[in-house]
Amino acid sequence: MFDVIEIEKDSEELAILVGELDAFQSTLYPAESNHCLDFSTVKEEDIRCIVVRDAKGDAIGCGAIFLQGDNAAEIKRVYIRPQYRGNKIGEKIVANLEKLAAESACHVLRLETGIHQQPAITLYQRCGYQRCDPFPPYSEDPLSVFMYKAL
Repeated sequence: MFDVIEIEKDSEELAILVGELDAFQSTLYPAESNHCLDFSTVKEEDIRCIVVRDAKGDAIGCGAIFLQGDNAAEIKRVYIRPQYRGNKIGEKIVANLEKLAAESACHVLRLETGIHQQPAITLYQRCGYQRCDPFPPYSEDPLSVFMYKAL
């Protein structure tokens, strides 16, 4: 059993999960291709964050949407601790982020992920996301995959 809850962007447990994600991505990509969002630079009203907890209440995964105006948002910081992968938690995170986006009047969700993260690309494709061109603030990056889904 896994619970998904909305959480404040400056939560300590969210910061720990994001730190784990940053450490993982830094082994895959050079700094200029790591498009990490620093939550401290974003206004509280522009971001929605979630944490997934296991049956014991431990934080095991996270995700966020960054509201960008124009009825669009970007999925950011999706991460699941390695020992919990393969349990459809990614699908739960994406579904909950889509729900938060719809509740925030978003009609489009976009994302950027890296070419070396095939499980993430497969997850997003299973959830109905399609490849697209870079969107603001991104430019073409050979190490990036850009995707979107109409809600």
